[in-house]
Amino acid sequence: MHWNQEAITVLHEERLEAVIDAVRASGARRLLDLGCGEGELLVRLAQEPRLEHILGLDLDARCLEQARLRLDSISTESPRTRGSERQGHRIELRHGSLTEPDAGLLGFDCVLLIETIEHIDPRDLAQVEQAIFARMRPQTVIITTPNAEYNPLLEVPPNRFRHPDHRFEWDRPRFQHWTRGVAQRHGYGLRHRDIGGVHPACGGASQMALFRRQPL
Repeated sequence: MHWNQEAITVLHEERLEAVIDAVRASGARRLLDLGCGEGELLVRLAQEPRLEHILGLDLDARCLEQARLRLDSISTESPRTRGSERQGHRIELRHGSLTEPDAGLLGFDCVLLIETIEHIDPRDLAQVEQAIFARMRPQTVIITTPNAEYNPLLEVPPNRFRHPDHRFEWDRPRFQHWTRGVAQRHGYGLRHRDIGGVHPACGGASQMALFRRQPL
């Protein structure tokens, strides 16, 4: 299943850039990427000098191995993104579940779920919400997920998802309803943004929710 793969690749790049911009704007120094996959975003985050500690978490050990290889292949002029420094104090990869956070997942300024929630059984979303917003309570949470309204523009057939592992794909009203409830329940401010090839009627290929913890 490769629905208009060239367009999807271009939109994927736009999404990554939008996430990096949001991370920069957050002012975060410690960042947690939940569902980091093969590390494509981590490679870009590794080149952000403001970030002092980056942790990527994923359930798929094979994806984590690919992420390690990608990080090892980084070649930049900055010594902070080379060799053992990446794998040691600054960038860490961990195998684990985002629904069961241990103490090592606490204390981060910013938590990312980038094209991740759609891979989760909807019945488990309440557990994910509690783990991130009630227990971790970072200053910033950034979530992106596919916008189902955009699928016809990508030539995705009706009643099909963009990826066989997706458990759902929400339109914008459904995503905004869920994120508003999360923000209200946990004391976060919220902004929504369309990202990736924004269309006047269909919105963006992806949709972003930016949560900022409000002072007590």
